[in-house]
Amino acid sequence: MAKILVVDDAAFMRMMLSDILRKAGHEVIGEAENGVVAVDKYSKLQPDLVTMDITMPEMEGIDALKHIRKADPKAKVIMCSAMGQQLMVVNAIQAGAKDFIVKPFQPDRVVESVNKVLAGS
Repeated sequence: MAKILVVDDAAFMRMMLSDILRKAGHEVIGEAENGVVAVDKYSKLQPDLVTMDITMPEMEGIDALKHIRKADPKAKVIMCSAMGQQLMVVNAIQAGAKDFIVKPFQPDRVVESVNKVLAGS
């Protein structure tokens, strides 16, 4: 069971993702609605893993990813994107994201990605 921080500007998406993660046996230790809050909560909560939306107000997910990875190079972050954001996904992977999942979320794919990233492969 991992401690996970869920980051998305849409409350519905955070709720959906949190529900999938809890059903898979993980603990959602926090949620954030934008990158600024995510960076702050990451340093306070020290989660095992972060799911990070790419497109958010105040601070984009890729910028938040860079801040988190600068503070903790071993941070495990999975980016969440809508269809058609391939370039942003490539940028996120180059910035240190470990994987990405596409909205709308498929529970099996979310759990597979989380388990893969936690296992370090």
